[in-house]
Amino acid sequence: MTLWGDAGVTREPPVKVKVAAMTANSRIKPVERATKRSWDEWLAFMDGIGARDLDHKQIALKVYYELEGAGVEPLGWWTQAVTVAYEQFIGRRIPGQRPDGTFQMSVSKATKLGMRELMDAWTLFAREDAFVSALIVGDPKVSGTDRRITWRAKVADGSSVVVTSEPKPHGTASIVATQIGLPGPAENDEARANWTAAVQRFLVRGASA
Repeated sequence: MTLWGDAGVTREPPVKVKVAAMTANSRIKPVERATKRSWDEWLAFMDGIGARDLDHKQIALKVYYELEGAGVEPLGWWTQAVTVAYEQFIGRRIPGQRPDGTFQMSVSKATKLGMRELMDAWTLFAREDAFVSALIVGDPKVSGTDRRITWRAKVADGSSVVVTSEPKPHGTASIVATQIGLPGPAENDEARANWTAAVQRFLVRGASA
């Protein structure tokens, strides 16, 4: 990043600007651990591919090929994590913002329940909870594999909700509630507060770890 000074002279930003950006970006440390590359190495890679002039999909494709064969799994997930971390670092998007400009949030909690038991409990809770039942439109859809079970529903504002039951060690599972397609950061913050409270109510009903 270059700043313009007096008389059109350019100067590089002080190191503290970079440190502040890294501190604010919570995605960077997990990316470094998972990919076994420092953030400086990733920035050098991004400069090398001209990432500032590429869109999200173009950056992600180049990151995917860069990580392919490196033993980073799940590859698609970490491809997106690297790409989003970079876009947040350069100010192209703010935390929670998706490539299409909308926002999403997630709330995750461990439980003492098994994966199927958790989803059965959530399905019942969602029908009875005032917030969840009023939020969604139409009937939710439940599908799953041996890796996770997913509950999906539409929201009147055009966003969608995805609640997953994901297995953990020792036969237990975690609940992850995500609302996708929110119009702005204020709505994203409100949704996070609402879903944090909803998940807490669910845990109080007997699903807590």
